[in-house]
Amino acid sequence: MKYRSVGKSGLKISEIALGSWVTDLKGTAAEDVAKQTVKLAYDNGVNFFDCADAYSGGAAECFLGEVLKEYPRKELVISSKVFFPTGEGVNDRGLSHKHIFESIDQTLKNMQLDYLDMYFCHRFDETTDLTETLRAMSDLVTQGKVLYYGVSEEWGSARLEEAQRIIDRYNLYPITVVQPQYNLNDRYIEHEIMGTCRKLGIGITTFSPLAQGLLTGKYRKGQPLPAGSRATWQSDHQINDLLTDENLDKVEQLRTVADELGTNLPVLSMAWILQHPEISCVIAGASKPSQLENNLKASGFVIPADAMAEIDKITGFHRFERHVG
Repeated sequence: MKYRSVGKSGLKISEIALGSWVTDLKGTAAEDVAKQTVKLAYDNGVNFFDCADAYSGGAAECFLGEVLKEYPRKELVISSKVFFPTGEGVNDRGLSHKHIFESIDQTLKNMQLDYLDMYFCHRFDETTDLTETLRAMSDLVTQGKVLYYGVSEEWGSARLEEAQRIIDRYNLYPITVVQPQYNLNDRYIEHEIMGTCRKLGIGITTFSPLAQGLLTGKYRKGQPLPAGSRATWQSDHQINDLLTDENLDKVEQLRTVADELGTNLPVLSMAWILQHPEISCVIAGASKPSQLENNLKASGFVIPADAMAEIDKITGFHRFERHVG
């Protein structure tokens, strides 16, 4: 396993991280499989484990904390997130000072920890002044409950720039990391966010590297949905919306590139993300050890320049630049 710095910080994390979104598995056969997956990750050098209080109403935090307490704390980098509702109260959501402070205490209790290595604003809160949010996150660092903080989705380049101005004005602890969605099918961060992070020294820990399963290659044009696959049960139909003929044609072309490089599509997809120096890691989910074993192969896998160019051609991506005159 290879490791990278998180932006300009001194924190080092594994190129492949394990995300935990599990429901309450206590007492089920799936609990043992999930524990085996976490153990396999640790045994293979994965040191970054990501979670959020919104995942399964806190059950994911409880599960991950229970499993990780078996390993030396100093060897682990553990993160969680705050924003989504944690109760029925009017203040049980968002990024107010109150909700952030109450949420971190519950998260630490759930995960049986004294501190988090990284804590993310899960979304942007339009109802709370940005200065209040940044002060609250900075205060958590001062108190030692959080070592580094960052943001996730809905924090575009303009918001990151505004946040930096506030941080400079009030001498707050800076944003260290962002966690956006990024994959071969969704390259929006290349338009502006990636450049802003490079300028500000912010690390990028990406999620959804396989685009809800589109880039696993299991979905084929003109063929039935695989039994038990996400597309057969996902309530919000995110993956189903991606299964267009155009996308599936691209997947077939990408599969050919992977075959030519002697690998498979999931490894190619994650290794492609890691070819970008701004990226600190890829957060991948794995419901069983065999999936994780394959994901781990992406660390250190080098894609030749001609193959990178072919991938750009297949995806048809063009960075947006506004020209006048």
